[in-house]
Parts: sequence; C-alpha cells; structure tokens
Amino acid sequence: MFSVLTDNWPLFRDGFWLTIRLFVVSGVLSLVLGTILGAFRVSPVPALRGVGTGYVNVLRNTPLTLVFAFLFFGAAKMHLSLPNPYWTAVGALTIYTSAFICEVVRSGVNTISPGQSEAARAVGMSFFQVLTIVVLPQAFRAIIPPLMSVLIALLKNTTIAAGFSVAEAGAIPAAMSERGENQLLTLMWITIGFLILIVPLIFLQRWAERRTAVA
Repeated sequence: MFSVLTDNWPLFRDGFWLTIRLFVVSGVLSLVLGTILGAFRVSPVPALRGVGTGYVNVLRNTPLTLVFAFLFFGAAKMHLSLPNPYWTAVGALTIYTSAFICEVVRSGVNTISPGQSEAARAVGMSFFQVLTIVVLPQAFRAIIPPLMSVLIALLKNTTIAAGFSVAEAGAIPAAMSERGENQLLTLMWITIGFLILIVPLIFLQRWAERRTAVA
C-alpha cells in the first residue's frame, strides 16, 4: 500500500505542488475579478449591471470543461496567442470561478441595510467610496461560508486541467497506469492528498467566522 506512494513520491509531490499553485493563483485572481464583477452587479450604472449579469449568466451555465476547451483549442483557431498550458489553465479556472464569487459577493452586499449606503451618500461619499469603505467590509463578513465553499470547489476543479496537458494531481492516475501501478491505491492516495489540502480550508473558514462574528 505505502510502496505505491513512496516508490512514486516525486510524481505525487510534483502533481500536488502544481495543484496548489493552480489553486492559489486562480483563487486570488478569482477573488479580485469576482469582487469587481460583484460591484458591477450592484452598480447604479445600467451598462455595468448588464456586463456583470451577462458574464455571470453565461459562465455559470457553461461547463468548466468547455471553458478549458475554448481557451486551449478555440483561442488558437481565432489566432489568439496564449501563454503556456499552466497559465491557460489559470485563466480558465479564474474566468469560471469568478462568476460564482461574483454572486456570493452580490448576495453579501444585499444583506447590508440600504440605510447605511444612503447615509454614506448623504454625507457626500461617492459610489466607489460607499462600496469599499462601508458595504464590502461588512459584506465579506457575511459571505465567508459560501466563499470558502466556492474556493474548495475551485481546488477540486483543478483536476480538469489534467485533461489539457497540465501535469497536476489529476494527471497522476494516467502516469501511474503507464508504470503498471495499482490504480485503486493510486486513487486512494490522491483522495488522501486532497483531504489534506481541503481540511485546513474548513478550519480556516471556522476560524474566520469566529474572528468576524458580530456579538
């Protein structure tokens, strides 16, 4: 059982390290883009609301595999120059996940009393100031649980990159099959590896909820 892991440790180590890199980079970019899109969704400017709504409706109803396929294959047909497979995978994960984070942010903004925004505008604050100083700090306190759920889903979604020449954890079974290793034990160790990555995120969520809780 343990020999499957120890004899192929470099393969598991490199695969999960690339998974962690995909998750961290895509997660940060998705938070930034998703927050901007969430601001669009609650903007008083109709054009911005339309952009945010259109983006979310299209991406949330598109399978992630198709997003990958478009960036890896469709972009080349359109003569668009993309970087190496790693950054293309980051782009696909970011584009897809940001749509879900956008909706999480929008739901958090909707929990804030409209009276607070009206009071801030009454003292002369701009929409951007109201959003960044008054609304978003309170909204993020309310959206920690669903936000962490989206990030955990992102971590698991990184395995789709294995089908597009990105040698992360999802690509380990194919490599192990070529070596004639036991596939059941291989999948078991991959499952354990993902649990090791996901469980700390769950504890981080609970810690953040306690830190931001309102008495």
